[in-house]
Amino acid sequence: MRNLVLASSGSVHGSEYLAYLLPTIDKLYKDIEEVLFIPYAQPSGISLDDYTDLVQQAFGSLGIEIKGLHEFEDSRAAIKNAKGIFVGGGNTFLLVSKLYCSGLWEVLKEAINKGTPYLGTSAGTNIVGLSMQTTNDMPIVLPPSYKTLGIVPFNFNVHYLEPSKKSKHKGETRAVRIKEFQCIENTKVLGLKEGSWLRVKGDDVFLRGGKKAFWFEKGEVLKLEPNTNLGKQKS
Repeated sequence: MRNLVLASSGSVHGSEYLAYLLPTIDKLYKDIEEVLFIPYAQPSGISLDDYTDLVQQAFGSLGIEIKGLHEFEDSRAAIKNAKGIFVGGGNTFLLVSKLYCSGLWEVLKEAINKGTPYLGTSAGTNIVGLSMQTTNDMPIVLPPSYKTLGIVPFNFNVHYLEPSKKSKHKGETRAVRIKEFQCIENTKVLGLKEGSWLRVKGDDVFLRGGKKAFWFEKGEVLKLEPNTNLGKQKS
């Protein structure tokens, strides 16, 4: 049974890294002593070691040890044997490229589908959808494909921002960009605000975090209230 927490962001304003998610993380990884961390998104160009250390600091209060995927000689075996997996945020193009080039897509998908507890933040959430085509990240590298894991049958726009009537900014809003995407692709998109996350249990998907989310279907936008059950979402 699928068992995931998919967060829009690794931190919220005025809070330490992952602090707002720690109670949820503790429940996700209940009785798990070691979690495999995939640091490939490298926010701000942070090194793989430094990123792993940052995560270890956050998980320390839960008594969970973090092991970076780059520390293993056999990455595929590390994912297969992991008791829990965390994929952190950063640049989605870089993350997707590294996972493709390392030949890790299928083994990661298999691990998640068999029920290995999975935490994704930002880019780590983006890759759980059907494609990465609705990310806000700059294309700093060209991945072999925009197709992602397809664990849930829709795309994400994490760090989603509502249009402000008071703003003098004349560039396209997130909603406009998503509309442009849906003129080409008939794919549903979830706009997930910072501080919000999805709790996926089996085929059920619940919105958590106390904030509204935005569900984009072609020609329609629905506001989802906090704690909404998105219903059966089977890929």
